[in-house]
Amino acid sequence: MNTFPLPSKGEYPPFYETYISLLKDSHFSNLVHSQTKELKDFYASKPSGWEDTPYAPGKWSPKELLGHLIDTERIMTFRALCIARGDKNSFPGFDQDPYVQQGQFNAVPLDLLLTDFVNQRQAVLSLIQTLPEDSFEEIGSANGNLMSARALFWIIPGHFMHHFNVLQERY
Repeated sequence: MNTFPLPSKGEYPPFYETYISLLKDSHFSNLVHSQTKELKDFYASKPSGWEDTPYAPGKWSPKELLGHLIDTERIMTFRALCIARGDKNSFPGFDQDPYVQQGQFNAVPLDLLLTDFVNQRQAVLSLIQTLPEDSFEEIGSANGNLMSARALFWIIPGHFMHHFNVLQERY
């Protein structure tokens, strides 16, 4: 399966409307590929050393933001896999700031972070191709909220768009 429809309201908590609202009904795989290219091109267009400097005190550097994207996509993919497989456990939330701090992304070479991002994107696309169509409609619990597997997958490109807009506007 290469595409599936956007989730309906009620398949995800209202908090995620911030990300889902950025999406237009499109082909998931094409969107993920185009976002990956946009991100790589954007980082390549910047001068060396740019990736280590936050745009303001207390904000993440571009490398930290990239690390946050990777972590979040891994977590959303894991949750989606579990829910798609019918797992009825409640999956915990996560606090993004300690994840970024513990990730120490500024110490990781930018090329490695970009490769990691590409690999994560390829992994989610590979997973989606193997899932039975009806598994996207499975409902589970993440961070105390009911969510469909479909919603979790679509949150990935929506979350990306939110942060990529910040990158383009502020860096």
